[in-house]
Amino acid sequence: MIDSQALFNIKTETEFENLALQVFKFQFNNNRIYRSFCDLLYIHTSDVKTLNDIPFLPIQFFKTHEILSSDDTIKATFTSSGTTGTATSKHLVTDLSIYKESFTRGFELFYGPVEDFVILALLPSYLEREGSSLIYMVDAMIKTSKHKESGFYLNNISELKEALIRLDSEGKKVLLIGVSFALLDLVETYNFQLKNTIIMETGGMKGRRKELIREELHAQLKVGFGVNTIHSEYGMTELLSQAYSQGNGIFKCPDWMRVLVRDTEDALSILPENKVGGLNIIDLANINSCAFIATQDLGSVNKNGCFEVIGRFDNSDIRGCNLMVL
Repeated sequence: MIDSQALFNIKTETEFENLALQVFKFQFNNNRIYRSFCDLLYIHTSDVKTLNDIPFLPIQFFKTHEILSSDDTIKATFTSSGTTGTATSKHLVTDLSIYKESFTRGFELFYGPVEDFVILALLPSYLEREGSSLIYMVDAMIKTSKHKESGFYLNNISELKEALIRLDSEGKKVLLIGVSFALLDLVETYNFQLKNTIIMETGGMKGRRKELIREELHAQLKVGFGVNTIHSEYGMTELLSQAYSQGNGIFKCPDWMRVLVRDTEDALSILPENKVGGLNIIDLANINSCAFIATQDLGSVNKNGCFEVIGRFDNSDIRGCNLMVL
């Protein structure tokens, strides 16, 4: 059994790779679905000597199978949002303490202690349903915050406007985290000139508005909030870790997470830096589910390991011959 605390004490690339290879062997032997997937590819633990050799489980498996590497009791089931009639992803979590440590340490790595911030959350599409891992994370952050003003906002955006203006003018460190369409709705109703507030979008119009490319979205939000940069959070139901962008859509991973880029025509081939392909995520916090996931996002990774998301695969073609860029 792998000590989960070791995941959060990684200091070097060598330590990451060694631990990732240990996690691969552990999940190969303990995750029935992942083992079957590797068997279909004729890949055994003896074939995997580097990160590039590891098979990445297509993310769609979370919609059709129970992805578990543990026999422990399931403590939470996180589910994705989905349109009516479509299957939703289910992430079965046996140890919530790993998730809590991952999102807490991940945030603090880039922004400092959670308790220093007033956390204002504008996440209507997530708040209105059950099983959102994002709501679980933000709720825990709000409870950790040492500011009584922290909280969720749903339809009371006039109160949010008043709180933003007051807290910012008082010099408080404020984080406004919101889904893209709700942030746009806010700045179309009110104008701001914020100086002490971080605006962080979590992506997604969720069918509420026309999709915008990142540059267009961020341009509108920067004008509306009167800020120089828009931050972004990259996470999903199937992951227990998040990457963050502090501007320009370039995301950085915490020390226990990495992104590789696969060839869109050959899913087992990993591309060199700055090439566009499908994003493969290594999230070692997924020790009890699957740490190696082939997402449907398209992007590239630079020489520093930072990545950019530029679009998504067409849902009708898992191999990605047809691409639909947002």
